Amino acid sequence: MDILIQLGHGFVNCLTPINLILLTAGIVIGLLIGVLPGLTLVMGVALALPFTYKMDVTASIILLGAMYVSGTYGGAFTAILFRIPGEPIDVPMLWDGYTMGRKGQPAKALGWTLVAALGGGLLSAIVMVALTEPLAKFALRFSSPEYFVIVMFGLLSVVAIGKGSLANAFISMSVGILIATVGVDPIYGAERFTFGSPILADGIEFLVVMVGAYGVGEVLTRLETGFSTQPIQKIKNARTELPTWKEFKEVKGMFFRASVIGDLIGLLPGAGATIASFVSYGIEAKFGKKKHLMGTGVAEGIIAPQAAATASVGGALVHLLALGIPGSGATAVILGAFMLHGIQPGPQVLVTSAPMVYTIFASIFLGILLMCAIGYLAIRPLIKILDFPEAVVSAYVLILCFIGALSIRNNVTDLWLIIAFGVIGYGFERLKFPVAPLVLGVILGPIAEDSFMNTMISFGNDWTVFFTRPISGSIVAFTTIVILLPFIQKLWVRLVTAPQTAGRK
Repeated sequence: MDILIQLGHGFVNCLTPINLILLTAGIVIGLLIGVLPGLTLVMGVALALPFTYKMDVTASIILLGAMYVSGTYGGAFTAILFRIPGEPIDVPMLWDGYTMGRKGQPAKALGWTLVAALGGGLLSAIVMVALTEPLAKFALRFSSPEYFVIVMFGLLSVVAIGKGSLANAFISMSVGILIATVGVDPIYGAERFTFGSPILADGIEFLVVMVGAYGVGEVLTRLETGFSTQPIQKIKNARTELPTWKEFKEVKGMFFRASVIGDLIGLLPGAGATIASFVSYGIEAKFGKKKHLMGTGVAEGIIAPQAAATASVGGALVHLLALGIPGSGATAVILGAFMLHGIQPGPQVLVTSAPMVYTIFASIFLGILLMCAIGYLAIRPLIKILDFPEAVVSAYVLILCFIGALSIRNNVTDLWLIIAFGVIGYGFERLKFPVAPLVLGVILGPIAEDSFMNTMISFGNDWTVFFTRPISGSIVAFTTIVILLPFIQKLWVRLVTAPQTAGRK
């Protein structure tokens, strides 16, 4: 009952004029980011982060959280109507959403998408409210050894779950941690990697790294291709047609299943909406009632990825708020917003800042409802943004990057740093190194260092304490399993496919 009372107060706070304006702005911006091909959700949230510097912390998180939620939905418009996924999240949407549209039912496909986003989002918001406080109470038993291993779990699970080469992901994360060490040592006060530069003595702001790697790096990548995105063919009478109650009853079981899958995957550090979308579609294609029809334009192929993607938002926010560990690239940026305002998310935040937390909870509920209302009523203006030339959009992105960099410390050196990290982000993209582990390394590296040094001081340099304490030892064991899982999967595939290949010979 106490949770409901605090959530009620959160709704009242959300309905204040400034918070409601920022919530609406966040929803609209997130939808536009989702619609624009090449402008990713994480990149959009990172670009908005510097502009929250002068805001109240609650207002900042409301804005960024609204962008996060609506960004999982906006790309479905272009995927269904134009066969252009605005995000990697929306790739599975092509297989049935675009196919249904080609069959003359784009309005119906958009209707299924809206219902899936609404239901999956509301379920994830309920899970978020229900799980955050119990998890935070459990985490109050943590000491510095537990904090260190949970931060390492967050870092290493991103490496293990991430796409592409594990070695590249690990190198990217290590570079991020190395960047985080620049400046003054927090324990001994010694300067590290400053090379006599006063600006580096203050450390490298994680905002500079994020905005440079995601924003400037993406612009340089698109510049290399000559902004070659093809013009979009106009679609007249774009609208949304909601499914009937009878149609919904036929898929309610798989709808709930997809939402639960999205919530569970969102709870895994580093997984995020893209993995939730692909996994949910894959499960439906293998075990669903209409698995033989998947890819032919059925509702199940639209609901599965969309419901899971939106549902993953609540799961990702649970351990950000309860443990201080981001569950996705976007929540890593939101963690940066908390830290920008001097707040470290974790078990204490519900004790010291409960009104703020429940206002954020309420904003997610309201944001999902507002997202679906705007998506239903404003689809034509939203896809109108596709008329803008790619070069013009990239120019605006670059301007926002430089304004954001200059607003951090009002120092021109940050402009050079943001260009440098833009080049690094571009180089990472060319060499197939993921950027997300780099950013997480920059944000979580100092937290891991502080926890490790405090543990060594408190326990007389006894490193075995990480393994002998029950909670930290259990987390170490679980982290080891997560790291080894990709290797076990590869070994299993070899053991299964090798005999089949030999049999064919």
